[in-house]
Amino acid sequence: MSRRLMRAVRVHAHGGTEALQLEDLAVPEPGPGEVRVRVAWSALNHLDVWVRKGVPGHKFPLPLTPGCDFSGSVDACGAGVTGWPEGARVCVAPGFATQQSAEAASGDHQLARDYGIYGETCDGGNAEYAVVRAENLIAVPEAFPLDLAAAFPLTFLTAWHMVVERCATQPWEKVLVHAAGSGVSVAAVQIAKLLGADVMVTAGSDEKVAKGLANGADHGVNYRTDDWVKSVKEWSGKRGVDVIVDHVGRDTLPQGVWLLAKGGRLVTCGVTSGAQMELNFAPIFFKSLSVLGSTMGGLGEMKRVAELVFAGKLNPLVDSRFPLAEVAAAHDKLGSREAFGKVLLEIGGGR
Repeated sequence: MSRRLMRAVRVHAHGGTEALQLEDLAVPEPGPGEVRVRVAWSALNHLDVWVRKGVPGHKFPLPLTPGCDFSGSVDACGAGVTGWPEGARVCVAPGFATQQSAEAASGDHQLARDYGIYGETCDGGNAEYAVVRAENLIAVPEAFPLDLAAAFPLTFLTAWHMVVERCATQPWEKVLVHAAGSGVSVAAVQIAKLLGADVMVTAGSDEKVAKGLANGADHGVNYRTDDWVKSVKEWSGKRGVDVIVDHVGRDTLPQGVWLLAKGGRLVTCGVTSGAQMELNFAPIFFKSLSVLGSTMGGLGEMKRVAELVFAGKLNPLVDSRFPLAEVAAAHDKLGSREAFGKVLLEIGGGR
């Protein structure tokens, strides 16, 4: 008997958008403890661009189907899986640990040695069907749109871990968030405001600054036309800011340590402008600063974030939607730095 086929994006070799190949593959079968999801929507992240382009010194398990953020419905369950009826609306926590470990047992899956992410270490959601671990499923309420359910897991989890867990942001503090239009920054602004903090954003256009303010920020600056360092000093009353959320890297991080108040924290989850930089350590020890790294977050944090999203206290933003066949155009949109919020792929569609 012939197996069912599905459409999927495959990366066989790193490169430009021509590396994104649409292929017919056999529909995967869920193993013990796994669930097959009929994918409705998949959101793009910069991780998908890195999978396509490649990262020097890092080996991806090619060929690979990218896509770490996706939503849909339960299609089939593997042995031992209960509580997930066929048709149940779900989205997927993007990270997992395959073995039992102290880190996984404590909820810090992202610190486990075998931590993986769908679409990076195994096939992800840029396909009509995807197989995931049952523990990574998140039930989506009937009234909540499936496109938005695909638009929040990775970025809101990443931002939550940065702002809440790593920086322990307090209601009276001032928080600077760079690159207001990125998915992580959109989430970081909302989370910091939910905590009661004052928030300033930087962005590369007046339009993005305006959208950053509409997203909840109290103040914003266009770094292309204004001196953002001077603006931060003025906004903070020359005292400095308490928290800086930075995933830009070389273009912003060295200046950031000078803009922190005593006891301030700078947290970074990426370096889109470059990882190699000169950093002056004098303010770090003179002002008792903390420079913190952050990657993803645990499943417990993911569930807390999902509760807040589904309750309407956090709101994922969608910039644009593309059909699966136009995945290359979707990558171009993400790479253009014109997007504010998430770029989505419509795969099965539906609400």
